[in-house]
Amino acid sequence: MSFEPTDEFSVESVYAELLGRAPENKMEPRLAPLFRAMEILGEPNKAFPIIHVTGTNGKTSTARMIEAGLRAHGLSTGRYTSPHLSKVTERISIDGAPVPDETFVRIWDEIRPYLQIVDSELEAEGQPRLTYFECLTILGFAIFADQPVNVAVIEVGLGGITDATNVGDGQVSVVTPISLDHTELLGDTTGDIAYEKAGIIKPGGFLVSAAQPVDAAQVLLEKAREVNVPFRFEGVEFGVESRTVAVGGQMVTIQGLAGRYEDLLVPLHGAHQAENAAVAIAALEAFFGGEKAIDTEILQEAFATVTSPGRLEVVRNSPTILVDAAHNPAGIRVSAEAIHEAFNFTKLVVVVGVLKEKDAEEILRQLKESLGALATEYCFTQSNSPRAVPAEELAEIALDLGFGEENIHVAEKLDDALEWAVERADADNEPAGGVLVTGSITLVADARILLGKADS
Repeated sequence: MSFEPTDEFSVESVYAELLGRAPENKMEPRLAPLFRAMEILGEPNKAFPIIHVTGTNGKTSTARMIEAGLRAHGLSTGRYTSPHLSKVTERISIDGAPVPDETFVRIWDEIRPYLQIVDSELEAEGQPRLTYFECLTILGFAIFADQPVNVAVIEVGLGGITDATNVGDGQVSVVTPISLDHTELLGDTTGDIAYEKAGIIKPGGFLVSAAQPVDAAQVLLEKAREVNVPFRFEGVEFGVESRTVAVGGQMVTIQGLAGRYEDLLVPLHGAHQAENAAVAIAALEAFFGGEKAIDTEILQEAFATVTSPGRLEVVRNSPTILVDAAHNPAGIRVSAEAIHEAFNFTKLVVVVGVLKEKDAEEILRQLKESLGALATEYCFTQSNSPRAVPAEELAEIALDLGFGEENIHVAEKLDDALEWAVERADADNEPAGGVLVTGSITLVADARILLGKADS
């Protein structure tokens, strides 16, 4: 049946239908319904090779770099990442761009009856029906199979073992840096969290891992040996050899698994993005067999196109406004290091919002410690998410942590917070005052919309 959506509302109506299901922070630790959906749909999860990406921080940036490398090789790509910043179609990308509205709606219309079968079977067993994230994951696989793509880069939603994306078997399993996050679901140590994430390492695959805490590395190593797959770790078999700050990013030299790649311009800021680039290159080498170097010109072409919206992204000048989706202490720390390194701010006004499931106290402690004297004033606010910690509550936590009362401002609405922050950054004719918006992805998403960057 042909289905032609007529306007933007078509995607919005599908999104509304998805939002009517259990929300993203209520992911079900199960895979059986996903395998059932794949079975009914003709196994789209087996229609293309997969590079599967998990980790605590850097997943989306790394996925985008891998995707760029695949495309520079002339391959058609699918990329599944989460969450989105301004529009749900961002999560399911074809050849580097959000899936066309028509395709998104058409495939949803085609698979909806099959999802209802799975829902009915789950309800008959007394289980919750398919969740928001499960449905989007199924939709992503179905869209990639429909294209069809040559290869898909699939980012895990949460953990690994029972994450909905784990119905796909990665030809390469990529693990970005692991730190403490979602501890209530994944465990209290980086080793426990690594155990969950190691669930994407499958027989016949290839493990590429960023440098990890010792306990996490040991867990990943044991899993790779258990399923008899090759494994390569940053800092052992590959890594960043050197890097220098450059206009718009950094020049990096990377020792890969099979080659050495000199003077690559990575148009993203911070040591962490150079490390993400090294992991991405190793993943690409592994995907192509692990023994042959990639043409440096192809990598240069690939990285020239890389963007990572919401990751130390400059969204306005005069004063410079940065948005950064760091939402856990480790993410805050590496972003702060990158700001000190790449920007010549004389003072920074920080706009902060945090979600309730996050460790607000540790996030604020890390901001205070990492930004130090550069951050002269803080404005506590909240995103439109119902999960946002109230701005006043964040301010109280900050006071308890020793933030000076004279350096704290509270604005419940983000537009008021941004207006205040811009005024403060420009105050006293400061030549290089800046504004940083951080603490949650939902806050960054709202800020990008307010600042006219939603479509970029």
